[in-house]
Amino acid sequence: MSLQKIKSIDGKDEYVLLPVAVYRALKGEIEDELAHSHPKGKSDDDYVPFVLEDYVDNPVALARMKAHLTQIELAERLGVSQAYISKIERQDKVTPQLMARVKMALKKQ
Repeated sequence: MSLQKIKSIDGKDEYVLLPVAVYRALKGEIEDELAHSHPKGKSDDDYVPFVLEDYVDNPVALARMKAHLTQIELAERLGVSQAYISKIERQDKVTPQLMARVKMALKKQ
């Protein structure tokens, strides 16, 4: 059996996924450890909201995600292929003309 590790943004191991049977067997120990693991000055109230702009730089990808569309759906609205949308979402810069076309396509229902 292998456990899957989930790393934090800075690359350090932060979480581990384990089978339910293992969790049930260790539940008491896990809960005791969690009860004593709050760092000084930290509490459950120290919630940091997820901000999409912190993770997505490309304006086309950001606009598409905020519109709750897939690449395929945006491609259909623009009359291009999904591969083309993928390509422009990997670019560092997007022309104002292309961004205007994307914004118009996102307004379509």
